[in-house]
Amino acid sequence: MSHNEAFWVHTEDWHTAGEPFRIVSDLPPHCTTTGDTVWERRLNIMNHPNHSLDLLRQSLCHEPRGHADMYGGFIVPPNDSGAHFGVLFWHRDGFSTACGHGTIALGRYAVAKGLVESVQDGSVKVIIDVPSGRVTAEVNFRDSKVVHVNFVNVCSYQYAKNLSVSVSLPDTKVLNFEIDLSWGGAACASVDASDLGIEIKPANAQRFIELARQIKAEVGTRGVHKGTPLYTISFFKTLSDREEAIEQKSVTVYAEGAIDRSPCGSATGARVAVLLAQGKLNGSKKLIHHSVIDTTFEARVISQQQGEGLDYPTCIPEVRGNAYLTGRHSFFIDPSDPTYPGFFFE
Repeated sequence: MSHNEAFWVHTEDWHTAGEPFRIVSDLPPHCTTTGDTVWERRLNIMNHPNHSLDLLRQSLCHEPRGHADMYGGFIVPPNDSGAHFGVLFWHRDGFSTACGHGTIALGRYAVAKGLVESVQDGSVKVIIDVPSGRVTAEVNFRDSKVVHVNFVNVCSYQYAKNLSVSVSLPDTKVLNFEIDLSWGGAACASVDASDLGIEIKPANAQRFIELARQIKAEVGTRGVHKGTPLYTISFFKTLSDREEAIEQKSVTVYAEGAIDRSPCGSATGARVAVLLAQGKLNGSKKLIHHSVIDTTFEARVISQQQGEGLDYPTCIPEVRGNAYLTGRHSFFIDPSDPTYPGFFFE
């Protein structure tokens, strides 16, 4: 098939805690990428301008078929036979190294498609290779119905503490505060919203986007980890801190200015790592993590260690949520369309 020919693409769309995830399991014949691992397949796309999969990403993510905060994934072969499949996560600005809400949706998708056997009571594991490593979606059943999905993340940890940042608000007020950086499959900055005096609510979304862009610029190369730039900025506020759980609300800005409607799975894992390093999340204590639209994930540490020579403990976070089917779509992609491969308004 010529790259200039029109074609159909079939998707299955889910949402996790309000954040969309568009799944493409059967890629058109001309939309391929090479590499022995999912990480290498991602780099192959990024290293080739106008790659066919990047144009497909834009066609399905941007308007008129998507929107500026759309998210999705292309199913690709796994790194080896130890995983059920691999996935390339995509968003408005490119291909991410991780996506926790997408992993939860993929667990539900795998059960719905019969890629794993469902059970009446108990759980089944869907093992997925993503660019940052191998993750698991543990789908839990009760009376043959899915009650929740646990996203078991890659090794997560804090890698920088108390970085000084200075940003300007629209009223020219300059704010000076400190942030922590952590890895949860992607690089994340944690910012205490109490230092900003801005309430975490949808009406303030644009203000958080503007602040996130300033923070990323201010942090610069200090945020780079595992060869990847700072990806998410999690603005959080602590609501309560009890013996059994610490409860927080956050708004996460990812990529170059998109708002995650969910509490953000990878950022939740990154927040777990920071709380562990601070001694606030030990043992069976949970993080109850609310999003900007008041949907909720629960997270905990399922294993941890203090590596020799490391400044901070490493851990495997587990993030609990659920996903819901929103639709199945057939999209017509026509390169002669004057809006191809898409556009969006900010």
